[in-house]
Amino acid sequence: MGEGFVPAERQVSDSYQAAVERLGGEDAALQRSALRELEALAVGCPGQRQPVVDAICGLLRTRTEAEMEVQHADVRREALRVLESRLRPGVSGGMEFWEGMSVDLSGAVLVDADFSGCRLTAGRFADTRFQGDASFEGARFGDALFWRALFEGDAGFAGVRFDGDAAFGRVRFHGDTDFEDARFGGMAWFGRGEEGLDEDDAVWETVGEPGWAPLPWDELNEKDPGWPIAVLVEDYQEWTEGGDGARFNGRASFRNARFDGAAWFWKARFGAGAAFGGARFNGPVHLDQPTVDLTGARAALPADNDPQDWPFGWRADIERTAEPEHDGSTPLVPDESVSPYARQLADSSCQVRLSGLQLMQALGDAAPELRQRIVDALCEYLRIPLDFDLADGTAARTADQAEELTVRRAAQRILTERLRPRPAAGGTQVPAPGSEFWGDLRLRLSGATLIDFDLTECQLTAGDFSGAQFYGVSSFERSSFGERASFCLGGGGEGTASFHGDANFAGARFTGEWHRGCCDLHANLAG
Repeated sequence: MGEGFVPAERQVSDSYQAAVERLGGEDAALQRSALRELEALAVGCPGQRQPVVDAICGLLRTRTEAEMEVQHADVRREALRVLESRLRPGVSGGMEFWEGMSVDLSGAVLVDADFSGCRLTAGRFADTRFQGDASFEGARFGDALFWRALFEGDAGFAGVRFDGDAAFGRVRFHGDTDFEDARFGGMAWFGRGEEGLDEDDAVWETVGEPGWAPLPWDELNEKDPGWPIAVLVEDYQEWTEGGDGARFNGRASFRNARFDGAAWFWKARFGAGAAFGGARFNGPVHLDQPTVDLTGARAALPADNDPQDWPFGWRADIERTAEPEHDGSTPLVPDESVSPYARQLADSSCQVRLSGLQLMQALGDAAPELRQRIVDALCEYLRIPLDFDLADGTAARTADQAEELTVRRAAQRILTERLRPRPAAGGTQVPAPGSEFWGDLRLRLSGATLIDFDLTECQLTAGDFSGAQFYGVSSFERSSFGERASFCLGGGGEGTASFHGDANFAGARFTGEWHRGCCDLHANLAG
């Protein structure tokens, strides 16, 4: 079919339907011919381009048996290349650009996906598995939905532009991730991985179908905690709710990125360096992970009731916004009010990190108003995913790995020692000798990896341990929670904490709401 030939409407419809039927069959040769016929049809009939794109996406979303995957790998690879080449502006190698297209590749398995430079009205990649490296460099989206996607290799988003919202809730990046020079026109969501849908949304038709399921949670040191998979019905996902956000196992770069809407990194976990140098934040922000580097970053002055939460050790230098060379934004600078702490937890040296913990402990002892912020920073540190297997024992651990465990144990000790008053004569409670008691605090340890965690006789207001992984011996013996203790996200067993050793709850007191029944126990439970 020639580039300029336009067949009659009836013929187009018949040809399209016949090709789609062959594309959905099991004969690889017929699928390949149908794919080429559909591409030619879309070239000659621009009005058929979106239906053709939908049909190709449908092929890529189909989940087949393992042996069928091998048989049809070439067809799927060719189908992916059709999308990538036709959605990229410019005519290259005779490939004409199909403008205004949307793709839905939710649940697809894409190998070495290259959408660099593509233009999409909307892109839906919920629960998509990207095998190999994936590139969206220089791409442009309206809205982009990557809920719960898995990137097994490096993920390139350098120079990407999101004109609408960009949703990366609970995405897992196993390799390095590059959002350098990215532009987020709407909300940038890297938090928990659910979405709100209207009751009449067509997506409900696919939820619960045979073969529909989120990608298995097979992260190192973590048993699948059964995080919720159901979408929410007309329910705004509050950014401070529990659960797990995006997980970056490798290095993450957001250098010189621009966030024109809200930038939500609540519950995100960075396993390596997280560089936000030169980034610009123009809306509400929650980015409080202690390993984040904000050198040269700037933020707009917050509007009323718009939070801007930065890592402990950083602050917005509001005093400098009035200087003539500034554009109304404020630079993010080291927070001298918490000196001598100076972001030591982000350092690669074990000794520097340990000294940072000592400085934070001393700050908390001297300044009660800083205690919750310090506790939050320590909890965020304990939520950093480890890159080695705790089940292997100590024999195979490198010096760096052993040092990391030393730092984690030290961070845990600060939390437990400062939350533990000692009984004195007559039954009164006094601080432990040589230490301050930090009362009325909350532990936000969802998704944390904890080792020999000992909260014996500790007193705190609340604790969130949903999805946390407890290794070694864990003790909550005679601990006290004034308001709430959560070991899962809800009463249905979602987001369970896992105990990979003995756990002792003898004498623990929960005066408010608590959820323990959905814990996943791999050893003995006392209490």
